[in-house]
Amino acid sequence: MVTLEKIAHLANDCKFDSLGPEAQVDGEKLSMLGEGTRHDVCASTFTPRSPDLPGICHSFTQDGRCVSLFKTLYTNYCSHQCNYCTNATNCSRKARAFTYTPEELASITLSLYRGNYIEGLFLSSGSGRNEDVVMEKIVETARLLRQKHAFAGYIHLKILPGASLSHIQEAMELADRVSINLEASSPSHMNEMSATKNYETDIIQRQRYIRDLMSKTDRKVSLPAGQTTQLVVGAGAESDLEIFKRILYEYREIGVKRAYYSAFSPQKGTPFESRAPQQRWREHRLYQMDWLYRIYHFHPREIGNAFDEDGFLENADPKMAIARQLMDTPADPNVASYGELLRIPGIGPRSAQRIVALRKKQQILGKADLAALGVRIKRAAPFLKINGWRDTTLQMWSA
Repeated sequence: MVTLEKIAHLANDCKFDSLGPEAQVDGEKLSMLGEGTRHDVCASTFTPRSPDLPGICHSFTQDGRCVSLFKTLYTNYCSHQCNYCTNATNCSRKARAFTYTPEELASITLSLYRGNYIEGLFLSSGSGRNEDVVMEKIVETARLLRQKHAFAGYIHLKILPGASLSHIQEAMELADRVSINLEASSPSHMNEMSATKNYETDIIQRQRYIRDLMSKTDRKVSLPAGQTTQLVVGAGAESDLEIFKRILYEYREIGVKRAYYSAFSPQKGTPFESRAPQQRWREHRLYQMDWLYRIYHFHPREIGNAFDEDGFLENADPKMAIARQLMDTPADPNVASYGELLRIPGIGPRSAQRIVALRKKQQILGKADLAALGVRIKRAAPFLKINGWRDTTLQMWSA
């Protein structure tokens, strides 16, 4: 496992002459700025981080490949007043402020990359005293890596709220992915969480800038991994249905590639420190709901059946809740369409594809055939009828 001391040594001893003698770094700065990204999500909260180094995290590609990223803040100084964040100006227990220089951060990233410890950089930041100045430094860090040192690794840059159009375009031209955090599901919930951010102008309009730059006909900016966003779940009184409606807008109108959800955890010294922590299962259920829309292509009206009368998801698989509401009769895997198969609990895209492929060659005779194709039989059986056979238990209606 790579340690803080080892990374500091790598950064301080590397001989990249063009970085100059100021590219020195200490372990405390690495620790504080790496740990400061705990509110920025590049994978589910359940994804592990390196225990010996705040800042090295693991994300996963759609094909399941694990990718190690150097995940850090450019600065932990922030002029915003976000009621849940320890870096905010209204936090009574603010830590000592640290800031990288572009040369320093490029040095660390290159050292880790060339040592095969990481495959890319995830760079977020506080706003500093002036968000335009900090955004310019973030862009300069990416420019040093890409243009001066031919860095071929992955770069994800966070766009600061209120960033200028020119800085956003420069960031997009250098990064694989950019993102700006929604944090809240609506302007009213944002007002509760932060008194210094304007939801529509500082965040949504910046997302539109990114979308429009990617679709320009005269000078289209290529952004290979697109833009993403993130919400803090449970810091306000928003319902899961409110979150879902906002995410529908993000996917349909903004064109985000992925939304991330971070369960609220109260931090000492913040105005929200006395609020109850959000259960992690709520975050997990929101990811499942998101998956049903984004990957399984469920219609929003179908997904609406998973919410209770107050607009919340229960601590149960939303796909199971939808099936219980909408499946009046069991499905025959020998004749059901691909879309119908996807709506059966325990059957995912791969197993549905395998079922369709197998039945072209031979008939599916029983549960053993389906299990061999990757179907989770215990979940699927109550919703299936195979050659006239079906489960006679009440399992599909039980909790």
